[in-house]
Amino acid sequence: MKVKKNPEVDLRRHSSIFFAVGLNLMLLVTYFALNMKSYDKEDVAINIVEVEDNFEEEIPVVNVNTPPPPPPPKVAAEVITIVEDVAEVEETVIKSTEITMEDVIEEQVEVEEVEVEEVEEDVSVPFAVVEKVPVYPGCTGRTNDELKACFQKKVIQHVNKHYEFPELALEMGIHGKVFVMFSIDQQGNVSGIRTRGPDKVLEQEAERIISLLPKMTPAKQRGKAVRVPYSIPIHFKYVDQ
Repeated sequence: MKVKKNPEVDLRRHSSIFFAVGLNLMLLVTYFALNMKSYDKEDVAINIVEVEDNFEEEIPVVNVNTPPPPPPPKVAAEVITIVEDVAEVEETVIKSTEITMEDVIEEQVEVEEVEVEEVEEDVSVPFAVVEKVPVYPGCTGRTNDELKACFQKKVIQHVNKHYEFPELALEMGIHGKVFVMFSIDQQGNVSGIRTRGPDKVLEQEAERIISLLPKMTPAKQRGKAVRVPYSIPIHFKYVDQ
């Protein structure tokens, strides 16, 4: 005989609903379990603050025998005595110090002659525009242009004659052009030598060469001796260059 099942008693019919409800309950329990926080009892410190009741302390009053302040000093009454003005006072008369045409000067002041000392002005005139250029020893010429050309020629000859390449510059491999600026003063002497070059060694040698220039006849402007600036380049180079 085959046993028949009652469809109303069959539990597998609602198994999917039971599975879903169970799954949701498990997820809810897991969520609360993960979010639950716990603390170690040893790390928790309980601080107890004891506050005493405020009380008012009575400050005893101490009576100090303080002497009374001294009385104010007595001020003597000022006595004003009225004295009759008997003495006569002479009035001071201030005389005017202005002198008019009617006044006569009794004392005559003699003025000594003052010597006026002439001071030579340090006038500097460029070499290109001076009326008469400095005359180098041995230069002759009728015009200023001839004297100027002779001056420049003699200066170049002087540089070539006294030119020496410094040994220190040769060892260090230094060479180049040195610009020399100097002046011929009112007495015809060379002064105010200034140099500008690639190295101090070459500048000192150029200054030595120019300082050996002889004394010249000074330049003149309007008949008076004047200072004339002049410049010349000196090229220091090797022999094989």
